[in-house]
Amino acid sequence: MIRVLVADDQMMVREGFSVLLNAMPDFEVVGEAVNGVEAIAKVRELRPDVVLMDIRMPELNGIEATREIVAADAGTKVLVLTTFDLDEYVYQALRAGASGFLLKDASARELADGVRVVASGEALLAPTVTRRLITEFAKLSETSRIPAGRQAGAYGELTERETEVLVLIAQGLSNIEIAERLVVAESTIKTHVSRVLVKLGLRDRTQAAVFAYEARLVTPG
Repeated sequence: MIRVLVADDQMMVREGFSVLLNAMPDFEVVGEAVNGVEAIAKVRELRPDVVLMDIRMPELNGIEATREIVAADAGTKVLVLTTFDLDEYVYQALRAGASGFLLKDASARELADGVRVVASGEALLAPTVTRRLITEFAKLSETSRIPAGRQAGAYGELTERETEVLVLIAQGLSNIEIAERLVVAESTIKTHVSRVLVKLGLRDRTQAAVFAYEARLVTPG
């Protein structure tokens, strides 16, 4: 059973997602929050597996709430909700520690699949919308990128194959797709991904993708 907290300042959105998820056998919506402050409190109290987090909320926005939840390291994953596939704040949310994002007009199946992916410890890094977001906002975040002098040191410990895997992650490929591209077993790719995350001190694939763009291993566009 995947325990979910829905954080959104719009009642219809909260109730809609709650009804959809509670209708499925492997989900339980354990609570709702109307702003970032309440979301943080509910996470501490209820310990959900996944938070569906709206970005634009009163009192404390979803970006700051995500940063605090992730920093608490309680094992709760954050899946950001956004109305538009080019929301100006989504890139910031990913950098704050969100494990991915989901459009509010997602179908019931897309919602369920997205929550399952994040709950399993993977990042919701779709090869279409997510990649477009990361590339777009990487262009707008020059000042927050890794300084050029630190780039070599930041990923210098990666092997050539690990660096190749990191680039493919940033391009939005799944483990299966990377395995097919490199003509190796999926289990081998999983090992490479784990080593990349450990060596770079990253939490998941989304952070790895953001890192690759900020370190200019991948050129946005």
